[in-house]
Amino acid sequence: MRVDRVDYTNPDDQLALVNLLNAYAQDPLGGGAGLTPEVQKRLPEALSRMPGACSFIVRRDGAPLGLLNAFTGFSTFNARPLINIHDVFVVPEARGSGVLQMLFDAIEAEARAQNCCKITLEVLEENHRAQAAYRRQGFRGYDVGEVGGEALFWQKKLD
Repeated sequence: MRVDRVDYTNPDDQLALVNLLNAYAQDPLGGGAGLTPEVQKRLPEALSRMPGACSFIVRRDGAPLGLLNAFTGFSTFNARPLINIHDVFVVPEARGSGVLQMLFDAIEAEARAQNCCKITLEVLEENHRAQAAYRRQGFRGYDVGEVGGEALFWQKKLD
């Protein structure tokens, strides 16, 4: 197996990126509906124009097994960049085979190269398998102590 940074202009990388993300979107924990054809068409080029976007794909014998999409952000409390992992997906037949570790090693190396203060991610409350995997990678819930409790991730959808 090998992990590579996605070249958003490379047709093979574009296809692998879209197919893996579409498989994730079709999973019940990804919303249960695939990406629209319009999103599939626009995604690679849109990511190529997004400052701070980076993606990694793990392949075995050329077959894509896992995807991680992330974006650089900024921590005002640390006055340093951070990386937020936006998507992580491993095809079911490759789960437990080290793909996730390779993806997390790649993004951690990227974060260290950018002098980031931390890596963040969101995980669904009921996705216990992912939570356990992320804990093994050193991730914990974000809180500031007893006063505020644990942070919640909210959204407001815009058309």
